[in-house]
Amino acid sequence: MIERVRPEGWAEPIGYADGVAARGRVVFAAGQIGWDPTTKTFASDDFAAQARQALENVAAVLRAAGAEPRHLVRLSWFVTSKIEYRAARRELGRAYRDVLGDHYPAMSLLVVSALLEDRAKVEIEATAVVPE
Repeated sequence: MIERVRPEGWAEPIGYADGVAARGRVVFAAGQIGWDPTTKTFASDDFAAQARQALENVAAVLRAAGAEPRHLVRLSWFVTSKIEYRAARRELGRAYRDVLGDHYPAMSLLVVSALLEDRAKVEIEATAVVPE
């Protein structure tokens, strides 16, 4: 029920889909940051560690809604440093695959001046579609 979309002639994307078409029950996860959501504390100021925790938080919201990472159709990443993001790309890829597997939805990454929580370096919003 989830189909990756790529216009004819476009190069194969790496680590994301150019587009996704899906049918089913839609699940939206609010922006998740790299903290422990039960204590609202950060275990680390490391960019990759915060991204891993944010991905784990997204996965937890999906599970709570009866969805799985394979149901993701969209991820929007908000990061406070393009330099830190680029420096952590290998670790980010490993964290992504560990938490969400080899499923790559449509994604956007925006560099922002700050996030609401002062220590937050990354925030990830998610949309999933669970087939009916």
